[in-house]
Amino acid sequence: MAKAKTAYVCSECGSEFSRWQGQCNDCKAWNTISEIRLAPAKTSHQPTRQGYAGATQTQVQTLNTISLEDLPRFSSGFKELDRVLGGGIVPGSAILIGGNPGAGKSTLLLQTMCHLAQSMSALYVTGEESLQQVAMRAKRLGLPNDKLKMLSETSVENICNLAEQEKPQIMVIDSIQVMHVAEVQSAPGSVSQVREAAAYLTRFAKQTGVAIFMVGHVTKDGSLAGPKVLEHCIDCSVLLDGDADSRYRTLRGHKNRFGAVNELGVFAMTDKGMREVSNPSAIFLSRGEENTSGSVVMVIWEGTRPLLVEIQVLVDYSQLGNPRRVAAGTEQNRLSILLAVLHRHGGLQMADQDVFVNVVGGVKVTETSADLALLMALVSSFRDQALSQDLVVFGEVGLSGEIRPVPSGQERIIEAAKHGFKRAIVPLANVPKKPIEGMEVIGVKKLSDALEVL
Repeated sequence: MAKAKTAYVCSECGSEFSRWQGQCNDCKAWNTISEIRLAPAKTSHQPTRQGYAGATQTQVQTLNTISLEDLPRFSSGFKELDRVLGGGIVPGSAILIGGNPGAGKSTLLLQTMCHLAQSMSALYVTGEESLQQVAMRAKRLGLPNDKLKMLSETSVENICNLAEQEKPQIMVIDSIQVMHVAEVQSAPGSVSQVREAAAYLTRFAKQTGVAIFMVGHVTKDGSLAGPKVLEHCIDCSVLLDGDADSRYRTLRGHKNRFGAVNELGVFAMTDKGMREVSNPSAIFLSRGEENTSGSVVMVIWEGTRPLLVEIQVLVDYSQLGNPRRVAAGTEQNRLSILLAVLHRHGGLQMADQDVFVNVVGGVKVTETSADLALLMALVSSFRDQALSQDLVVFGEVGLSGEIRPVPSGQERIIEAAKHGFKRAIVPLANVPKKPIEGMEVIGVKKLSDALEVL
């Protein structure tokens, strides 16, 4: 019998090594290298080969001869989920959905599958829960349960064999960490099992045209567990996130071969399951009646739509030799840069002040359009002077104190006007050519101009 081949793969970056070592040479992570057993290579003399992309003919084609027919999509029943997936579910696609325990992954997929089962063949494969537990959840949520087919199995080969007989159009694997492939001699959940199980299911999806949802666990830092090759072979990777004390969940796309990435969908967890939120800006703008200092509303861009979010800043005299800089929802390094810009070009010294920044609603802001709003909130808290509640601010701030334009400026202003805001401080290049009814737009070119407006 041939000796089984092994390799050592880093679970963070996917690099392979010939032997085990404590630190990965590529990503410099410690204790992330695990041994995997490689499946024996299968040779075939057929002209058609099967891979992650499905059945392909081994012939050369020019780019203009490739068919450009639109991919047929079908709706999942949730507009927010369709938005994150790029407009709907594509047949034959492999979609990985991750999230913390209790985030609502199984609940969201069970609602989706019960809805789709009324019009197409759907199969729900559970490996972590029993069939009775899933049935109890469906009954508690009041879902239609007369059409959805259920299967309790952890063997990938058995699942695919039964799926060939049932011929479903969509299938859920809950979860990929408990699945196992017979050819791999390691425990379920290991790097090699997760890698081979995901690759097996992805090939099956491409060959049969079945859309497959795979549920994945996350690590302590919030990233998807398993090797990075797991994200390479699938088509879409989405993450369901939400605090344990919050009833709202955000679904964000990290990879999508059929649409835009960084799309954001918002759901609310209720006693009847997940309910989509069509106007998420109203959630993050639940401001108090009293107008307080250090608070300002900004407009960020999430995927293909604007989102109004409130940012709060507290500036207080520090009793410590090293003042604290705490940022929740935004980058702490960005906060340090903006404090230096404010001192150099705004004349405000906060070296002896503690600075605390919070983005309301648990939203994580990664784009630079929040720079100007953060500086306005800093000045408001430092001077203890409240800003007007009908004011909205956005813009990028450079190191020389200039206010740089941001993409989709006019759409941001229109969204703010829909929510009743009357004034906007924006970069001069983002001022619309035609005035917007009910909105006073003030364009600023430098940080000093913005401070004068305040």
